[in-house]
Amino acid sequence: MTGEPRIPCGHAAQPASAHANDANAHSADKASLRATLKAARRALDPLEKARRDALIGARVLAWWGAHSAREADPVLGVYWPLRGEPDLQPLYLELARAGVPLALPLVVAPDCALAFVEWVPGEAMVSDRMGVAVPAEQRMVDRPGVLLVPCLGFTTERYRLGYGGGYYDRTLEEAPRPLTVGIAYAGDLVAFAASPHDVALDWVLTEG
Repeated sequence: MTGEPRIPCGHAAQPASAHANDANAHSADKASLRATLKAARRALDPLEKARRDALIGARVLAWWGAHSAREADPVLGVYWPLRGEPDLQPLYLELARAGVPLALPLVVAPDCALAFVEWVPGEAMVSDRMGVAVPAEQRMVDRPGVLLVPCLGFTTERYRLGYGGGYYDRTLEEAPRPLTVGIAYAGDLVAFAASPHDVALDWVLTEG
């Protein structure tokens, strides 16, 4: 379904509170976790990474087959892999060949929710303002009903640790929320205290 995406930007100002020091501590904890997880991904052997990516792709395909028929919106929001994220491009190609409409996220401005553009694997790509690959011809679509969300880390409560930009959190603030499937490696399981703006994912799929 095409149309102009609704793009809520920013957050309402929050009053100062006695919990400011706690918030700063949580930020420090997350920064340390990010550094550790990034280092682990850089150290991952390419062949082992490819093996894990294939296993994740197979699990996502099985999940999609079990759940897609329940969704009123058949469009699947996917992601272009960055910084050692699980690379699911073979899965995307298989889904596209099966007729599943795909969409990629697009950063339109700082502190804004993500927009989404229709994507067909193999079409010409360019880099957006964040250096992420997006289709050269940007065919805007409404927010997909299901999103694959890359995770740098995740908790047992399915809270996601990303790179700190907050784009997915802002995207999920507005109702109705899409169904969210976190994509991560099993070793990315961490523990941190969720912040008020954090949104728990519906599922997390790993290679394990």
